[in-house]
Amino acid sequence: MAADIEPPAKKSEDRGVARRTAPRISARKIAAPLRSVAIFGAVGALVAAVALPAYAASKPTDATAQTVQQLAAVDAQSLVVASEATAAPLVRGAFSATTPEEIEKKKAEEAAAAAARAAAAAAASTSTSSSGNFNTAGYALVAPGSGQVRYPLPLGSWNVSRTVGGGHNGADMLAPAGTPIYAAAAGVVRASAESIGGYGVAVMLDSVVGGQRVQTTYGHMLYGSRQVQAGQTVAAGQLIGYVGSTGRSTANHLHFEVWINGGLVEPMSWLSVNAG
Repeated sequence: MAADIEPPAKKSEDRGVARRTAPRISARKIAAPLRSVAIFGAVGALVAAVALPAYAASKPTDATAQTVQQLAAVDAQSLVVASEATAAPLVRGAFSATTPEEIEKKKAEEAAAAAARAAAAAAASTSTSSSGNFNTAGYALVAPGSGQVRYPLPLGSWNVSRTVGGGHNGADMLAPAGTPIYAAAAGVVRASAESIGGYGVAVMLDSVVGGQRVQTTYGHMLYGSRQVQAGQTVAAGQLIGYVGSTGRSTANHLHFEVWINGGLVEPMSWLSVNAG
């Protein structure tokens, strides 16, 4: 009977042992995941502590101004443009597109202008240097005669090479350089200059002869030889200059023109009828 009762008491001891060991197993199962979370957290904190300062050091702050050269030293393909930069407006007159023909034409025009300036400078120099060479004491100051009209050159000193016709508006009176030139009629000097177009050194007079308006022109004079100025009043036969070969001329001569009431007349015929 005693033997039959003892075994239940042993089972009771086993249940007590089982109850005591069950809570220990549950605590280990909970502690293991918590330990893993703590490890991953520590690793993440370590990564953040290392990476964030390095990233912050590589990125320039807005408060620090840097030049293009400084930025280029870090990143050669970076370019910073100031916000104030604006695009310059294009002005049509500041540039031009030309063809080779237009370029050659422009060069020719510039060369012609330069040549004209050089010729004008040379003419002015010649005029200044030669003006003292004309001593009027060696010449008659008034042409021979007593009429309202006089021959512009001394008689016997000239011969006519051509006269009006074929686009030529006057008579070419060939004479040696330095031959005195006289006013064909009394009047007022309309023009007097060292260069008047193809006339070269020339004088132009406005006169009234026999109630008619007469204009006379004296071209191709020597540089510096003019004896009258624009606006000056001259008498018939007064010395006004000397024969030369300036302007469009190939030989020493006086180009003499006569216009009556605005119409061109043949000068030599007019002189032969009116000069005295």
